[in-house]
Amino acid sequence: MSRREIREKIFKLLFRAEFYEEGDLSEQRQLFLEELGQEDKDILYIRDKFEQIVSHLTEIDDMINQVAQGWKTGRMGKVDLTLIRLAVYEIKFEEDIPTGVAINEAVELAKSYGTDDSPSFVNGILAKLV
Repeated sequence: MSRREIREKIFKLLFRAEFYEEGDLSEQRQLFLEELGQEDKDILYIRDKFEQIVSHLTEIDDMINQVAQGWKTGRMGKVDLTLIRLAVYEIKFEEDIPTGVAINEAVELAKSYGTDDSPSFVNGILAKLV
């Protein structure tokens, strides 16, 4: 899988987290990973990164809420919020991913999965974070 495909899979898995209680989340993660096929290094990476993002979710949301004037995480669309969370994690917690790449990838995914306004909204929030 390419880095972009891996990031898209992480986005889809993280998006599921918005709709399930914490107790059901591990089952949903397992079902999602089983759908991807046989466990390999990419699937292990997706699982591990998902778990890392979820473990930092409160901290990530605090960062977002500090810069998102009038658009706290509770008011954001689920797709936009998930993309912003993924990018914030990559910017703040992963040294091997350049900030520009994290932002660009989030914007590109917003074009595919969000509304017409999603790319500019995601870009605007992320720009305030860096």
